[in-house]
Amino acid sequence: MVEAAFDVDQLVGHWYRTDDFYEVGREKIREYARAVQDFHPAHWSEDAAAELGYAGLIAPTTFISTTAMLANRRLLETLLSGYDIVVQTDQVFEMYQPVVAGDRLNSEVELSSVRRIAGKDLITITNTFTDQAGDVMQVMHTTVVGVTGEEVGADIGETLERVIMSGLDSASRTVISPDDELSAVKPEADARLSSISRTRLPRTALRFEDIAVGTELPAKTVRLTRGDLVNYAGVSGDANPIHWHDEIATLAGLPDVIAHGMLTMGLGAGFVTGWLGDPGAMIRYGVRLSNYTIIEADTAGSVEFTGRVKSIDAEARTAVVVIVAKSAGRKVFGLATAEVRLA
Repeated sequence: MVEAAFDVDQLVGHWYRTDDFYEVGREKIREYARAVQDFHPAHWSEDAAAELGYAGLIAPTTFISTTAMLANRRLLETLLSGYDIVVQTDQVFEMYQPVVAGDRLNSEVELSSVRRIAGKDLITITNTFTDQAGDVMQVMHTTVVGVTGEEVGADIGETLERVIMSGLDSASRTVISPDDELSAVKPEADARLSSISRTRLPRTALRFEDIAVGTELPAKTVRLTRGDLVNYAGVSGDANPIHWHDEIATLAGLPDVIAHGMLTMGLGAGFVTGWLGDPGAMIRYGVRLSNYTIIEADTAGSVEFTGRVKSIDAEARTAVVVIVAKSAGRKVFGLATAEVRLA
């Protein structure tokens, strides 16, 4: 394991912008929609997307995380290289403009906060995605727990070297100093938030008048296999082997291989947008993970989703939906909400 060169607390506020834009591909949208089992037609058919007012295939809610995986790699492999594994705990998506095929996204990465709870570092990374005009399209806040080999199996570092994807070899990682380019402080500037998601006319299957506090969403059960986890790892770029390698999962102190938190969140987002009928009508999605979705080698796992309307805003024609996800009788989401707009 590579030892951190300085306390992670000192890194709060460090920021960088990626060197190149990310161009959203038509087939990548379809690949990701398949990986999160989201078969809304607007993710697959240009005609269906056009009927909802989109210029191309619209990306699923959590698609932006694939861009973040690429953008965050420099941070994870340098400033946070003292951790052998990072485990996701909380996620918030703020949507200001839908992402559609052909968009070119610029990414900014900031280590926005560190908290130490029960002897563990909880690190929040904020990703800001802007379009070519500089308007903020989406913001993503990811909180992870940094885990070292001292806290889990002593052999985890050596085992990781044997199984990690080529090109992510931890032995080649370098620890940078606070004077390096990566440790720059974010420039002072007022972010221009795109207004599209909050001003476009949503084309939802439901009208605001059709819902009330307490309205329940139709329940949905999703089946997951090890193959689904491997597929999601490849499509999303999340190569963490706790999601597909039994030995690493055991060394990390897990009961078995577990589903990606972001995969479970993607399934939950599709559960809500399928009910809405317009994937771009969700403007905020937040999830706190409270348990694992365990996927054993010899049997499929499942996640059961239910939801209800918690509150409504008649003036804005918006609603907050509470989402419950359970697997094997355990609550996977500690707290999950989606703010949506209705026609």
